Amino acid sequence: MARVNNWQLGREMSYWYPESRPEKQFAAVFDTNKCIACQTCTLACKTTWTSGKGQEYMLWNNVETKPYGFYPLAWDLNLLEMLDGQQWSERDGKTVYEGSTIFESAPAGERVLGWRPSDEDYAYPNVGEDDCSGGVDGGASLEGTHDMAWFYYLARICNHCTYPACLASCPRGSIYKRPEDGIVLVDQGRCRGYQECVRGCPYKKVFFNPITSTSEKCIACFPKIEQGLAPQCFENCIGKIRMAGFLNTPDKAQADNPLDYLVHIKKVALPLFPQFGLEPNVYYIPPIHVPTTFTRQMFGPGVDKAVEVYRNAPNDPDLTSLLGLFGSTAQITRRWKRVGDKAIGMDEHGKELVSVPFREPVHIRPAYDKLYQITRTNCP
Repeated sequence: MARVNNWQLGREMSYWYPESRPEKQFAAVFDTNKCIACQTCTLACKTTWTSGKGQEYMLWNNVETKPYGFYPLAWDLNLLEMLDGQQWSERDGKTVYEGSTIFESAPAGERVLGWRPSDEDYAYPNVGEDDCSGGVDGGASLEGTHDMAWFYYLARICNHCTYPACLASCPRGSIYKRPEDGIVLVDQGRCRGYQECVRGCPYKKVFFNPITSTSEKCIACFPKIEQGLAPQCFENCIGKIRMAGFLNTPDKAQADNPLDYLVHIKKVALPLFPQFGLEPNVYYIPPIHVPTTFTRQMFGPGVDKAVEVYRNAPNDPDLTSLLGLFGSTAQITRRWKRVGDKAIGMDEHGKELVSVPFREPVHIRPAYDKLYQITRTNCP
C-alpha cells in the first residue's frame, strides 16, 4: 500500500494507490441549519438520472433525519461499530486522528473494511423522518439549544472523495477520478457487477443495477459542471443550503474562493466522518441546536469551533455575505468578494455572476394609493 497525505486526518495514511490529486477538485458545502427536508433535491436527481429500470431504489441524493434516519439502514452505525470508536489528539498545535481508517483496518486479504447492505436495507428511504432524540412531554416547550429533544436534516450525495473506497475496492479498475475535476465515475463498460464498490463505500453511495448487472452512482452532473453550472440537486434546492465549487488543499487556500474560505479559513464547514479516511469533498456546516457530543462523531473535533463561528455570523460581515450567496445563481461561483452591504459572486475570470444584498430590501407602501385613488387594506 502507498502512503498518502490526508489533511483532514492531519497525517499520512495507507491507501491502495499513490497520491494523485486532480487539476482541480469538485467540492460542495451544505448548510444543515437551512435544510427543511422538502426532498426537492432528491426528486430533481431522481427524475434526471435514476428513472430507469433497475434504478427504482436508487437515491443518488437523499435527505435523512438524524439521529434515526438512514438510507440504506444503519449505513453509518454499522461501520462505526466495526471501527470500534475513534481517537483524535493535538500534536504540535494540529488536530491528528490517532485511530485507524477503513483502509488501515481492513482484514487480511481485503482492501477495505466494509459491509454490503441487504435488499431490505434499501426498503425504508424515509425511516426516522422527523423523529427526535428524547421526548417532549405534554405542555413542555423547547428553549435554548434544544438539549431536551432535537433532530436535524442531513442531505447526502456522493462525496467524490480524494481517496475513494469504491475505487480502491474495485477488482476491475472500473472506477476512476476524472483528472480535470476529481469527479468519481464508474466505467460501466469495464464493470462486471462484483459489487465490491457497494461493499467498500462507507457512505453507501454506490448502487447495483440488477437489470444491467453494473454499478451506478452520482456523477455530480458533470455535463453541467463542464458548462460552469451547478448540479441539479443544487439548482433545485428550495432552502438554498448548497454551494458547489472547487476546493484547494489547505496550503493553497485562497480567500476569494468561496469553498476555501468556508472550509480552510473560517473552518465553519466540516467533512462527513473524516475518520473513515477517504478525505470526502462534501462539507457540512453543522447544526447549531444539536449536542456536539453527537455531531463531533459525525463531523470531527472541529464541530464546537464551527458552531461558534456560525453563531457569530451576524457580527462577521464577510461570512454573512458569503452565506447569502448560497443558492443565488445556477452558475458555479468560483470567486467572491464583499462590496459594502452586498456579496458579489464571480466566475473564475472575475466576471460578476450575481450580487446579493445582506438583507432583503423592505418597501412599505402608503395605505392610500394616489394613482388609483384607493385605500389598501389587508382585511378580507
